[in-house]
Amino acid sequence: MEAESLRSDSKTTSQVGKENRINELAIVEAALYVSGRPLTLSELCSVLKTRSQRKVKTLVKTLMQEYANRNTALEILELKDERYVLQLKAEFTPYVKKLVKRPLLSVGPLKTLAYIALRQPVSQKHVVEVRGHHAYGHIRLLKEMGLIASERKGRSAVLKTTDYFADYFGLSHDIPAMKRELRKILEKDRISEKALEGSEF
Repeated sequence: MEAESLRSDSKTTSQVGKENRINELAIVEAALYVSGRPLTLSELCSVLKTRSQRKVKTLVKTLMQEYANRNTALEILELKDERYVLQLKAEFTPYVKKLVKRPLLSVGPLKTLAYIALRQPVSQKHVVEVRGHHAYGHIRLLKEMGLIASERKGRSAVLKTTDYFADYFGLSHDIPAMKRELRKILEKDRISEKALEGSEF
């Protein structure tokens, strides 16, 4: 009777452990889904209320494998500096892009962002001279969204895109390569740099 009770307790403990792991995987998945951006191990540790990055990394790797095995339209990718993102696979984008109701940015800030990305590192003063005084608001918004960063050089602020910008738009982290990719995109959409500089919003 006692042996039977011990087996029952052992089974219960095993089931609880399995359920906890499933729950933790679901929490990681929920965090990646809701954020809509790459998350660091530290951020995921915070969500799971644990200090063990090793544990969280194991959970993310398990979830990555599960998504790979499902062979669905979604995937979890590991990015630079141990950041992870849940996103739509690139090959499915052409089929669903018309269904996206709210773009990341309106046209004005998007053109300012494109200008910065193509000419980075570029002074804030020069961006404002080209894009107009409304660019101050665009720059502030882009900084808040984590798409660009600035650093002081003498009296002027120099702007450049962030790793998050590259990750979000699926571009290279290498600046020259990124610029080539952006020019191809702009050419494809028939947007010339001259039109970009001359537009007022």
